[in-house]
Amino acid sequence: MSRKVCVVTGSRAEYGLLRRVMQGIQESEYLVLQVVVTGMHLSPEFGQTYREIEADGFAIDRKIEMLISSDTPVGTTKAMGLGMIGFADVFEQLQPDIIVVLGDRFEILAAATAAMVAGIPIAHLHGGERTEGAMDDSIRHAITKMSHLHFVAAQEYRYRVIQLGEEDRRVHLVGGLGVDAIRHLTLLNRGELERALDFNLGPKSLLVTFHPLTVDQDASEGQMDQLLNALDQLSDTSLVITMPNADAGGRCLSKMIEAFVFTHPNARAYSNLGQLCYLSCVAQVDGVVGNSSSGLLEAPSLKKGTVNIGNRQQGRLKASSVIDCQPTSVSILQAVERLYSDEFRQILESTQNPYGEGMASERVVRCLEHADLVDLMNKRFCDLVEPNQGG
Repeated sequence: MSRKVCVVTGSRAEYGLLRRVMQGIQESEYLVLQVVVTGMHLSPEFGQTYREIEADGFAIDRKIEMLISSDTPVGTTKAMGLGMIGFADVFEQLQPDIIVVLGDRFEILAAATAAMVAGIPIAHLHGGERTEGAMDDSIRHAITKMSHLHFVAAQEYRYRVIQLGEEDRRVHLVGGLGVDAIRHLTLLNRGELERALDFNLGPKSLLVTFHPLTVDQDASEGQMDQLLNALDQLSDTSLVITMPNADAGGRCLSKMIEAFVFTHPNARAYSNLGQLCYLSCVAQVDGVVGNSSSGLLEAPSLKKGTVNIGNRQQGRLKASSVIDCQPTSVSILQAVERLYSDEFRQILESTQNPYGEGMASERVVRCLEHADLVDLMNKRFCDLVEPNQGG
C-alpha cells in the first residue's frame, strides 16, 4: 500500500531546497506526494510563488492562507495561530501518513505543532543548525523535539540533534539540499541571465540579500542603513538586490531598498528571482553580500565568495569562501575589498562546501520509503550520559 507523504512549504527559498525531494517522492512507486502551500507563496507582495510550484509539475493539494497585513511580532504570532487552524483542518482532510517540513520559519512551526497534536509522524530537514542572530534558532530546535525523523546536513548538526535527546537511529546525515539543486540544474549563462533580469551586469557585480534580525528587530533598520551606505560607494558595481523575507520588520527594509534603487541606476531589486535565476545569479556575479543562509549553504559549491554581515548566521558551519564582517559600512566595504583581492581568489579555488557534494534528496526519499512509521511514533528522550543512581 502506498504511503502518503505530505510536504509543507511556506517560502521561495525553502521550496528551492525541497523541490528535488518532492520530485523523488512523486516518482517513487511506494510513495504518494501531497503538497500543502502556505505563507509567502500565496502573497502577491512576495510574487505568488505557488505558481512556480505548479509550473514545475506539482499539484497543490491545499493552500493555507495565514499571512496578515502586518509584519510586527503581534502580526507574526496571529499568523501562526491562523496557520495552526488551517493545518488542523487540512491534515484532517488529507490524512497523511507522514509530513515533511524543512528548516525554521514560523509557518513551519505552525504546521509541525498541528501535526504533533494530530499524531502524525514528522520528518524534519536541516535540523541541528545554529543561527544565533535569529528567532529561527529556537523555532528550529522546537521543531526537532516535535519530529520523529531527522535529516541533517552535516555531522556536527547530527551530534546536536542527538544532544537534544533524539535517538541516534532517527538522525540521518544526508548533506545539504541546496547542493543537490546546483548539481541538477542547468544554470543560465550571462546573456540568458541578463535577459531574465532585464538588467545588465557590469564589469563588477554583486548579489545582495539582507533579511530582518528577528532576535533584535530594532537593529535591522540600522544595519540595512549601513549596508546601503556601503553599496552607495560601489558606483562601479552592478547590484542585484533581492527583497527580505516576510519576517517582522521586513516591510521597512523593503521600503529602504526601493528608495535606494530609485536613485541608483546600477541597482535593481526583485521580490522573487526563482531558484534557477537566483542560483544563476550567484554563479555569474563576483560574490554575494548580506545575511542570507544561501551565502553559506549554496555559494561555496559555485566557488563564490560571501560577505556575511552581522550575527544572523552565527553558529552555522562556514566554508573558507565566507568573509564575516560587522554590520557597519566601513567593515562591509573592507570585506568587499577582500572579496576582490587576489589572495581571496586563490582561496576560492580550493573551497570545499561543508554541506557535502549532493545526493541528499535521494537519501531522504529512500528513507521515507522504508521508515517504520509505527516504530517512529514510539519516541523517548535519550540522555547523553546516564544520571548518577543514588549519588
